Amino acid sequence: MTIIREPTQQETRSPDVLALEALGWALADDKRAERLLSLTGLTPDRLRNGLTDRGVQSAVLEFLANHEPDLVLAADALDTTPETLVAAARELSA
Repeated sequence: MTIIREPTQQETRSPDVLALEALGWALADDKRAERLLSLTGLTPDRLRNGLTDRGVQSAVLEFLANHEPDLVLAADALDTTPETLVAAARELSA
């Protein structure tokens, strides 16, 4: 008997969707949002106008990848794995 497994949400989300979800998660906390802007060099206007820009999306995921506590918390909140977020960052920056 073959068991057919439906893809999990994590397996069906593209890197750009993961980046936007991660951005929403990061901006939900004021201190984390300030750190995101400070470390990435992004401005609020650049974020708003660059939501579809792979460079902006990559910067958000790289921000998380470079700080393991946030990476783990974001992965948990987004129902994915830290490895998936890191892989998405790599794909967006390629």
